[in-house]
Amino acid sequence: MFETLIQGLLLGGLYALFALGLSIMFGVMRLTNIAQGDFIVLAAFVAVALAAQLGSGIGLTLLLLLPAGFLIGHQLQTHLLNRTMGKDPLPSLVVTFGLSIVIQNALQEVFSADPRSLDSGGLNTASFALGDMSIGVLPLLIFAAAVACTVGLQWLFARTALGRSFRAVSDDPEIAELMGLKSWRVYAMATGIAFALIALAGWFQVLRTTVAPTDGPMLLLFAFEAVIIGGMGSFWGTFIGAMVLGLTQQIGFTIDPGWGLWLGHMVFLAVLVVRPQGLFPKTRG
Repeated sequence: MFETLIQGLLLGGLYALFALGLSIMFGVMRLTNIAQGDFIVLAAFVAVALAAQLGSGIGLTLLLLLPAGFLIGHQLQTHLLNRTMGKDPLPSLVVTFGLSIVIQNALQEVFSADPRSLDSGGLNTASFALGDMSIGVLPLLIFAAAVACTVGLQWLFARTALGRSFRAVSDDPEIAELMGLKSWRVYAMATGIAFALIALAGWFQVLRTTVAPTDGPMLLLFAFEAVIIGGMGSFWGTFIGAMVLGLTQQIGFTIDPGWGLWLGHMVFLAVLVVRPQGLFPKTRG
């Protein structure tokens, strides 16, 4: 049981990386990015293409991927998503749903439907012994990255001027505009940060396992469940929601290989029924 708990927490770290970008965009803009999973898959395929073209190691690939993710998110929000912002959430849902379809079909056109993976140099199989069980190095790195990103985002939103501007436009964009903030610029920065996290999640995912162009909806589902369980817009809530989801799935896998995903969905539905606002519904840092 102890090994199951450890493996569940490590799996939850990956789900936290999937979900943090979604949590930022909803927390700041009340925008639900339906294409979240597809952008993660896109980042994974870009990482594979970069590694193949440059012949470089995985570290340099990540260094190129993170700023590219920030720039793409910033420009996407500036030139497209800002036009959908308003009290009605439907336009942004329709646009991101359309982006999801475009990304899936574009990836299949360029890369075919074959799954791809990024050569980790043995990192994905490396492990160390802890008592009687073996812990993978890569899952541990993913968990550490998830903790670091959650702490960093909480600090950014709670202790910096940029974080205060995020909270201001989230609470009341009209008043924030009167105080001198340009909400469209703040939104673009928030989406840029969210997409940098998406790039990081895609890089880890393609190191961990193979990725196919049609995996996006599944990854979106895991991210969405983690955010809903934890509470929309709360970073620590998202992290804890991802831990709950990972633990639940791992317990299900231990009982029966076919039960893992099903049990995770059941916990998600139970939270929706009992506490629809999530375990820690808090937008502010």
